[in-house]
Amino acid sequence: MEQQPPTDRGASGSGASTPVCYRHPDRETGISCTRCERPICPACMVGASVGFQCPDCVRQGAGTGRRPAAGRPRTVAGGTVAADPRLVTKVLLGINLAVFLLVTVRPALVNDLALVGLAWDRQPPPGAFVGVAEGQWYRLVTSMFLHREVVHIAFNMLGLWWLGGQVEAALGRSRYLALYLLSGLAGSALTYLLAAQNQPSLGASGAVYGLFGATAVLMRRMNYDMRPVLVLLAVNLYFTFRWDGIAWEAHIGGLVAGVALAVGLVHAPRERRTAVQVGVCALVLLGTVGMIVVRTMELT
Repeated sequence: MEQQPPTDRGASGSGASTPVCYRHPDRETGISCTRCERPICPACMVGASVGFQCPDCVRQGAGTGRRPAAGRPRTVAGGTVAADPRLVTKVLLGINLAVFLLVTVRPALVNDLALVGLAWDRQPPPGAFVGVAEGQWYRLVTSMFLHREVVHIAFNMLGLWWLGGQVEAALGRSRYLALYLLSGLAGSALTYLLAAQNQPSLGASGAVYGLFGATAVLMRRMNYDMRPVLVLLAVNLYFTFRWDGIAWEAHIGGLVAGVALAVGLVHAPRERRTAVQVGVCALVLLGTVGMIVVRTMELT
């Protein structure tokens, strides 16, 4: 299920071709530099006092001795524009693949790393309870990078690659990493809260659905045609609730967290952007911890 490239609202339905970024011809965009009016994609957007500028105009402004409208090149969320806008996405993908190869060699690790609330494990003689409720908090995180089936990791990694690169370019590395990890953790927490206590769960789906939510918010922010991502999201949600064996709690938890985080990261007022962004991340983390504490009190 490949995500279709976004199209400009003004062009959709009119028959006119959609502009492409002058630095990245493979990326369609509806945003233009306020100084030279060349089309620019999220990876090239530099926040200015009004609208966005391209990196070339920012450098030219600095080279003339004038104070540029924006200091260092920044993304739409205030992050630093990176030379490789997919670096964090590549690292996350590599970690997921490395863990998959590891459990392929040592299948017993699945039982040690998967998310489970509270279950009786007969393996350690004479047997013992295992799970998050027993203090194994790491399972909430390790399960986010754990896959057992080839089809499962293939779909999740394709989603990470298609969505992650665009979100990383728009947010910047640190903000993108925070969104990914908090979305995945929120998905794990909701699964822990609502799923059967001895039902194991694993996969990066919560974090990937967080990227879905963030993509929708970013496309809305930049006035892109949202229909492609909404249709893709609807199809994925349909299969989430129609297929057996899918932890829908992780999908919904990650999606809701991704939307909330992206709104805070993208729409934070410029004059107090960092404070608002940190506050939104803290609130999502607090809500996640709250779900974990409530469930743990129920099981212990």
